[in-house]
Amino acid sequence: MEIQIQVTTPDKEIAQAIAHDLVANRLAACVQLIGPITSTYWWEGKIESGEECLLLIKTTQDRYPEVEQTILELHPYEVPEIIATEIRFGLAPYREWIRSETGA
Repeated sequence: MEIQIQVTTPDKEIAQAIAHDLVANRLAACVQLIGPITSTYWWEGKIESGEECLLLIKTTQDRYPEVEQTILELHPYEVPEIIATEIRFGLAPYREWIRSETGA
């Protein structure tokens, strides 16, 4: 099953490092970097706001544990945003490409 994982990072350099590592190791077929974006959130009892970059990672459910571990190793946040969503619908050849590029 194909999934898309959403991850925010504090800057473009960290985002690019994560994206490159995931694609180079065939853990993701594609990683899109969006940003900068502005995030507003609760952290340690107060409202914070700041610029971040957003990664959209295309991979498979089987690869999720390795993707998560890689992100945790490269990410500086104590609790990084890592949210996976099942791709229920999408162009069949694109979904097949995700599977083939990640060895699924």
